[in-house]
Amino acid sequence: MHTIKLFLFIVPLVISSKIDQDYSSYDSMSPEPKSRFAMLDDVKILANGLLQLGHGLKDFVHKTKGQINDIFQKLNIFDQSFYDLSLQTNEIKEEEKELRRTTSKLQVKNEEVKNMSLELTSKLESLLEEKNLLQQKVKYLEKQLTSLTKNQPEIQEHPEITSLKNFVEQQDNSIKDLLQTVEEQYRQLNQQHSQIKEIENQLRRTGVQESTENSLSSKPRAPRTTPFLHLNETKIVEHDDIPANCTTIYNRGEHTSGIYSIRPSNSQAFNVYCDVKSGSSWTVIQHRIDGSQNFNETWENYRYGFGRLDGEFWLGLEKIYSIVKKSNYVLRIELEDWKDNKHYIEYSFHLGDHETNYTLHLVEITGNVPSALPEHKDLAFSTWDHKAKGHVNCPESYSGGWWCHDVCGENNLNGKYNKPRAKTKPERRRGIYWKSQNGRLYSIKSTKMLIHPTDSESSE
Repeated sequence: MHTIKLFLFIVPLVISSKIDQDYSSYDSMSPEPKSRFAMLDDVKILANGLLQLGHGLKDFVHKTKGQINDIFQKLNIFDQSFYDLSLQTNEIKEEEKELRRTTSKLQVKNEEVKNMSLELTSKLESLLEEKNLLQQKVKYLEKQLTSLTKNQPEIQEHPEITSLKNFVEQQDNSIKDLLQTVEEQYRQLNQQHSQIKEIENQLRRTGVQESTENSLSSKPRAPRTTPFLHLNETKIVEHDDIPANCTTIYNRGEHTSGIYSIRPSNSQAFNVYCDVKSGSSWTVIQHRIDGSQNFNETWENYRYGFGRLDGEFWLGLEKIYSIVKKSNYVLRIELEDWKDNKHYIEYSFHLGDHETNYTLHLVEITGNVPSALPEHKDLAFSTWDHKAKGHVNCPESYSGGWWCHDVCGENNLNGKYNKPRAKTKPERRRGIYWKSQNGRLYSIKSTKMLIHPTDSESSE
């Protein structure tokens, strides 16, 4: 631009000087060589101006080309980003449709279970009324029988009375069976409600993209239903006394992984999953494989356990404490990422009781993944409804009960289970992850926490 301005300034001067010289040639008779040199100087000045103008225009063209190329590159990047965003939007829409179909099916099943529950309740009430009437009749007949027995002790019991007693016993057994059926129906109904609420929460999070920021800031909490730790299909070990742990079961000849009954010292018997590996049997205290079980549970549920022993579950802090309180134990954490790479790490540990909020103290032994849990520190267990004193409020942000110290974000194997799909940063931090102390973040597909006594002989 400066070159153009200079040229526009020089050209009029040159032209005016030429005109002046033409006019002066008429007025005065100057020598011819001087006029020729003056014209050559003017031509040189004009040529230099044009040359500078050409260079300026050339630079301007190069700059303009560069700017146009940058604009095209940015447009290509924008087009690619828009295409990727449309693909993600289509994925979310498909998932939303699937979730809505699943919700409709669950709602239909929920209505069926409700109707069955109402029918069973009405039948139960009618049976209870019949039972009361029969009990009254039996009491009346018993009084008559007593008086007859006193007067005629040698007379045998009347057949009608015997049949009536048998009928009453059958009715009692039928009522007990019916009560168990009703309890089972209520349990299934609660599970259906829990699944429906969870799916509705997922629909709210994935259905409307514009409300994502608001939904994350409000931190919706999963429904608080009382979970059931299923203890069916137990492999009962036929011995006079119930073994104290899985290692004892293994030493008695049971070398198959499965559900067994144990009874630690000074404790009630309960079922555990024993995982046989490396010539011994480990007690599994936590297992996650597909996100089917909600782990954002209450303090009471974390104390006594929830889930299914043949699927995803948390054994319960009170049960874990009853197993480890008399002996030294090893904690093993097994992790598998989305590329099917398997990692593990083992700690020697000490677990406190209920009064200490089940404080955990760790010392690493071995492993093929960097540690993420603080060592040589007292880590208190906290849930969304039970915060340990002197510790930060982590579970509300990180979704699930876990052992915390004075910082959040190291890891949380009880966190919300996320599928392998692009997430915003706050949502990704709520998922299952293992962030080592060197800063590397592992995205985890399945987790398993197991315990084993350091001295197998002491577990007998």
